[in-house]
Amino acid sequence: MKNLYLMRHGKSSWELNVSDQDRSLLQRGIFDAHLVGDEIARKNLKIDHVYTSPANRAFHTCMICLRALKYPLENCNINSELYDFSGDQVLEFIKNLDDNLDNVLLFGHNHTFTHLANSLGDKHIINVPTSGFVHLQFNENTWATISKGSTIQTIFPKQLKA
Repeated sequence: MKNLYLMRHGKSSWELNVSDQDRSLLQRGIFDAHLVGDEIARKNLKIDHVYTSPANRAFHTCMICLRALKYPLENCNINSELYDFSGDQVLEFIKNLDDNLDNVLLFGHNHTFTHLANSLGDKHIINVPTSGFVHLQFNENTWATISKGSTIQTIFPKQLKA
């Protein structure tokens, strides 16, 4: 059984004249990443490895969450294939994951994560929001053969703000 956790980066800024990869998180993005990271920590999910897009906003979201999870940084890698907006590159990345990893957390971008959540999961999600988290589970034992899995849970910042 394979578990795939997808987390979209926090709300980012368009204020500075920087490249897309260098865009930073807004204060709201930092707050929401902490909120969702703390909620994920309460779930006590098993995570074998973490991968993040090299984009500043995704990497920063990743670091906030890993601190909340008290997750070891040596089990986290930056991978340029996750800087993808269509989903094709990320799906290829997932299918090539090491089969010794059963529980993988990815930090990346939309429209990729909404597309993957809908094509790989069994619940339709209109949009994975910034700092949104989706847990997908597959009965297969190899990443290369995953197809349609189950959407186990979503954690979106809006749900946590009462």
